[in-house]
Amino acid sequence: MTSRAARIPKYQQVTSMLEEGIHSGRWKSGDRLPSEAELVRQFGASRITVGRAVRDLQVAGLVERRAGSGTFVKGARDPAALSFGMLVPDLGETEIFEPIWQGIASSPLARAHALVWGSSAGSKEEQAWGICRQYIERRVSGVFFAPLELTPAKDEMNRRITRALDEAGIPIVLLDRPAAPYPDRGHHDLVGIDNRRAGHVVTDHLVRLGARRIAFVGLRNAAATVDAREAGYREALHARGLPCDTSLVHRLDPTDVAQVRALLDADHPDAIVAANDWTAARLMHALLALGIAVPRDVRLVGIDDVPWAPLLPVPLTTFRQPTRQIGAAALAAMLDRVARADLPTRDILLHGSLVVRASCGAPPGGASVSGA
Repeated sequence: MTSRAARIPKYQQVTSMLEEGIHSGRWKSGDRLPSEAELVRQFGASRITVGRAVRDLQVAGLVERRAGSGTFVKGARDPAALSFGMLVPDLGETEIFEPIWQGIASSPLARAHALVWGSSAGSKEEQAWGICRQYIERRVSGVFFAPLELTPAKDEMNRRITRALDEAGIPIVLLDRPAAPYPDRGHHDLVGIDNRRAGHVVTDHLVRLGARRIAFVGLRNAAATVDAREAGYREALHARGLPCDTSLVHRLDPTDVAQVRALLDADHPDAIVAANDWTAARLMHALLALGIAVPRDVRLVGIDDVPWAPLLPVPLTTFRQPTRQIGAAALAAMLDRVARADLPTRDILLHGSLVVRASCGAPPGGASVSGA
């Protein structure tokens, strides 16, 4: 059985042990930490790992580096020294955001700071705007923002929120998706996965299993991540020399059995790439209601690997987002941005992995998790 420590990245283990030494008084304010070479020997870690751990302590305000002298303890900050707000209008509808927030909260860097929630009444847009105003009034130190999707007015409201936070001088780190439709980018850091690559990986997996007429299905007014996943789907077909028929790309309600029936009758797909697991799950139920066997008649894959993906009537093949690691990376990016407002705008894209289950029609015994 894999131990919990083995699952935690080595640099985070080193960060936690150094932080514990500071809080316990082993190293007091003004003390010099051991050199990186000494820490390498002490922890049995690489120089890169130790350097990253020390840098995280520096970003958290626990240590300072003095040129030519070494790294010195500044002492722990007041736990409320900085406060960061979470603005996720789709929380509860999109399952990836709760574990991302858990990743933020459980990061060793979070211990020196306060994480706050806002609440507001009204429509999704009204709630998002109300929470944004609360954070501005509270003068939070930064906001983690997952832009709205699935509403016709999403782009307008996302611009309104980012503009208001910018004017208030509050840094923003975007979670999962950009705030503006492609090719606009904006100037805010973004942490997530390479969604185009995710779409490419799951589509190519279906092709390697023998699928040749592959449809893509997403929701209308979806986030820009769905457009990126569709682009990856198209690129995978092109790379395999398969026609990319625009009629095979659909934006529809997967809970509407009549719409799903029309897709099947018009396109006769032998496989479907769903834009995310939410869409894949509802497509699966619609297909089964129509008497279509998954994967015998139609292979099906999703993207995200939400907790219930293996519990569907046919366990779902999907592309796993490393959600807790995304959260930890988002907090590090926020602290970087607070410390250095002049940093270039960054897209921080973490690696995901293909999780093979029964819905894709892989041979029995082929279920596995493979790096992607």
